[in-house]
Amino acid sequence: MSEATRLPVLAVLGAADATADEEQVAEAVGALAARRGWVVLTGGGPGVMAAASRGAVAAGGLTLGILPNERPVAGYPNPWVRIGVFTGAGSARNAFNVLSATMCVAIGGGAGTLSEIALALKAGVPVWCWHSWHVQPPPPHGRTLPRVFEDRRALLVALDVELRQRVPGDADRLTT
Repeated sequence: MSEATRLPVLAVLGAADATADEEQVAEAVGALAARRGWVVLTGGGPGVMAAASRGAVAAGGLTLGILPNERPVAGYPNPWVRIGVFTGAGSARNAFNVLSATMCVAIGGGAGTLSEIALALKAGVPVWCWHSWHVQPPPPHGRTLPRVFEDRRALLVALDVELRQRVPGDADRLTT
C-alpha cells in the first residue's frame, strides 16, 4: 500500500491503570483524531487504551487494538476496539503499536509506555506526551525529542492543528 492511500494512524499510548484525568484526556484525543479522519490505534486494553477507543468510536471513528494475548481475556480487547489484532507477543507488541503509527500520543503510563516512547523515537515516529515520561538522550545523539504538554487544553489545540495538517501521502508535513 502506498503512503498516498494509507490512512493516518494515531497511536494513543498509556497505562491500563490510568487516572480519571488521564482517561478524560485520552477520550478527548481519541475523539479528536476520529473527527479528523485518523485511525486510533491502542494496545486494546483498559484505562487509557479503552478511553481513547471509546472517544474515537463515539466520534464515528475506526479503532485498532494491537493485543498482547492470543485470544480474548479479561479487559483485552476493550469493548471499543473495532479491529483486534491478537499477537500473542506480550509486551513485545509495543513495537507493533508504534511502528504502525503515523504519530503517537503518550498519556501518563508506566514502563510499557516508556518502552513505546523509546521505540517510537528509535523509529523516527513523532511522539507527544501529556503527563508522561520526560525523555532526554545524552549528547550528541541529536534525536528528535517528544513534544511535552502539561496542560490538556494546550495538547488538544496543538493536536487539532497537527491532525488537520496531515494529508495522506505527505508524511513530511508532520511536525515534532
